[in-house]
Amino acid sequence: MIKEILNLKLIKPPPKAGTYQDTKNVDKTKLYAFNQKHGHTTDECVVPKDLLERLARQGHMDKYIDKDKAHTAQPNQPQGVINCISGGFTEGGASSSAHKYTYQTMLAVGSTINNHQTLPTFPKMTFQLSDFNSTELNLDNPVVIFIQMGDLIVQKVLLDPGSSADVLFYSTFQKMKLSDNILQLSTRDLVGFLGERVPVLGSVWLQTTLGESPLTKTLDVQCLVVDCFSPYNFILGRSVLNKFCAIISTIHLCVKFDV
Repeated sequence: MIKEILNLKLIKPPPKAGTYQDTKNVDKTKLYAFNQKHGHTTDECVVPKDLLERLARQGHMDKYIDKDKAHTAQPNQPQGVINCISGGFTEGGASSSAHKYTYQTMLAVGSTINNHQTLPTFPKMTFQLSDFNSTELNLDNPVVIFIQMGDLIVQKVLLDPGSSADVLFYSTFQKMKLSDNILQLSTRDLVGFLGERVPVLGSVWLQTTLGESPLTKTLDVQCLVVDCFSPYNFILGRSVLNKFCAIISTIHLCVKFDV
């Protein structure tokens, strides 16, 4: 296969072996044909294996691959676990001790589960073609809606189930003509993906309504107020989305919730 790849000029030929190779204790019976070196065979080298795998993904090795077996291949057994990190307001509470308890609970795999706990019931929700109301065909757009906060309609609200915090930006806070006196002080920071920290000005409870009449649902939402630039006015994170029993379809660019 290596010879055919070189003949077809799918890759550039490797440079010739230099004089740096120690030939004293080299096994002359083994030839690395790809780089024309002795000491080990081509099958024992990882470089051509990586090369063949890359060419296979590009479709150049189809005649050498049994596609039926490829589709039934089993994934490799996992060798470890990478956990996630979250921040902001969560179900654990706002205090450091509550966050520590929540973190310890996450690490206790299965030992703290209450088997007698009654699980909530959820309605069945389905998405159909009629739910797709966007005029754009870009299915990778974020899901952005409008909501009612108090007696105001707030546009450009990002639904972000990956966020553990519900964030109201200070510019929106000012446009809503809310007083800084209603802010509950918070010494916590929000931590971004790259580790950058954004100071929290405080938190505020606001009456928040999803949907349009007659299908609406209203809940009191605790928001973190931060003073930084954002193309959005408000970010609804997973804690509030869960309270609304909201399900997001990123393909249909819409959200459904239990009323």
